[in-house]
Amino acid sequence: MTSSGTDRPWTRLIDHVCAGGWKNPETGLVIDVAFKRIDIGEALIDSATDRVREVMPATRYAIVSDSRTHDALASRLVARFNAQPGLSADDVVLQDPHADEATVAQVQQLTRQAEAVIAVGSGTINDLCKHATALDGRDYCVFGTAASMNGYTSATASITLANGMKATLPSHAAKGVFLDLSIASAAPQYLSAAGFGDSLCRSTAQVDWYLAHRLHGTAYSDAPYRLHADDEALLIAQAAGVTRQEPAAIGALHRVLTLGGLGISVVGSSHPGSMGEHQISHWIDNFAASAHPGSIHGQQIGIASLTMARLQALLLKEHEPPTVKETYVDEKAIRKRYPSAAVDGVLKVATSKALSANAAALLNEKLTENWTSIRERLLTMHVPPNVLEQHLRAASTPLTPADIDLDPGLYHDAVRHAAEIRDRYSMLDLASDASLLDDFVASGC
Repeated sequence: MTSSGTDRPWTRLIDHVCAGGWKNPETGLVIDVAFKRIDIGEALIDSATDRVREVMPATRYAIVSDSRTHDALASRLVARFNAQPGLSADDVVLQDPHADEATVAQVQQLTRQAEAVIAVGSGTINDLCKHATALDGRDYCVFGTAASMNGYTSATASITLANGMKATLPSHAAKGVFLDLSIASAAPQYLSAAGFGDSLCRSTAQVDWYLAHRLHGTAYSDAPYRLHADDEALLIAQAAGVTRQEPAAIGALHRVLTLGGLGISVVGSSHPGSMGEHQISHWIDNFAASAHPGSIHGQQIGIASLTMARLQALLLKEHEPPTVKETYVDEKAIRKRYPSAAVDGVLKVATSKALSANAAALLNEKLTENWTSIRERLLTMHVPPNVLEQHLRAASTPLTPADIDLDPGLYHDAVRHAAEIRDRYSMLDLASDASLLDDFVASGC
């Protein structure tokens, strides 16, 4: 039940998925997603009130933005809603908002008189409105202002908790996602470059996820990747257009990001696009945020994806499997490394991942028996780091920690320790257990 807002054929698959017409090729079952409408096109604002009312009927809305997105789009939306008989819209402008629990409560308070909420922005604004409305049981829609991330079609929100730790919290899906290419093409280019970096972690995440499946039985599915395989190739071909902010290229980027988000609905988890590269980014956000000037998610993911591609290439070039060893959790070092609010959680994850002598022997046996088939399959998914770098460079995506003013030493710490903060198995874990990770980091990763 979607309308693309344009007759371009690249919107049809998204419409098909949202209408319940796409079947998981592995199971034959129809995929049911929570999004009623996802529109990608130009001049969507011209029919904004009709689009919103179709999926989220109300008489009083709150339109939430920050100072930049208010100037870019929200002020015009407010005017359009208030010009419609029988409709009203509260104009809620947040000043330099952060996606944290205190600001979520602020959004709830500032929008309390409205029946439904319209977010106008990208990562922060979307997460705040998504989580605030999930907590109090109201619907929300989002008008995206930049092709910077895939969170528009996610039912989770990245929120910093009161203890200073960032967490991915269950929230709910937007009733409508409206992505106006004229707005996104006018956004700062670094935002589109970040979205490009976020989208190209597909290969590193897939390699890690399949590895976890073969070694530890983690549920795995090719379906999310089949959903946007053709689109990824089309986007890469238009990478230079992302640099130039061409509407067609920004549309291709929005499409891949949207399909990536929908792919998560296929399997009910973020594994398809969030593995080792996201572990590194999460470590930076949680434990190095005060030591760098505020890079955004997709920039970190682009850099971390290059790192993971290099590590994966290092392990996959070997015809013989790595040999893992019994691991030791250095509780004293962990307590010194992390703030007190995080220590117990990190120790829990690190301990659960630690290999006893017996577990190491069993894993080595599995690696010996299956490495040839695992390696062959992973090589079909893997994008060589030099190729990935070419793609990222073409879209002007940052390539090194220095490109985002992140101290290389801090980044190396993130690579070295990221696996111990999240209970997902990636090549970071395999390299660490095989005593290869320190040398990889020392080489510059």
